[in-house]
Amino acid sequence: MKKTLYFLFSMMLSVSIAMIAFADSMGKMDLNVGDEIYACSCGEGCDCGTLSREPGKCGCGNPLVKAKVVKVEGDMAYLLAEGWEKPRAFKTVGKYACACGKECKCHTISQKPGKCGCGMEMQEVK
Repeated sequence: MKKTLYFLFSMMLSVSIAMIAFADSMGKMDLNVGDEIYACSCGEGCDCGTLSREPGKCGCGNPLVKAKVVKVEGDMAYLLAEGWEKPRAFKTVGKYACACGKECKCHTISQKPGKCGCGMEMQEVK
């Protein structure tokens, strides 16, 4: 009986830790200088700020472009893509994120609702 209780306790603790770790990463994209990702190409006036690890479309419906991370400061990443004169700032914490789960490869985040890189609807980050 005692072994069963220890086992159940350790399982509950493991699941709790995994849920906390996954919840903290939901809606946040960890980027480093030199990373290549896909970003909204609409321009600095656009407020969707979509970022993805896979090609697709941004929250505005336009194609994402491949960009390189040139600078990271807190929750902001500065990206440079072909045809851009200067780096553009993107939030690395989205209001919306891909709802595929932890196996998701696109890891799309956005400031607006829409579809993620793998085609699923993004969900609001809570």
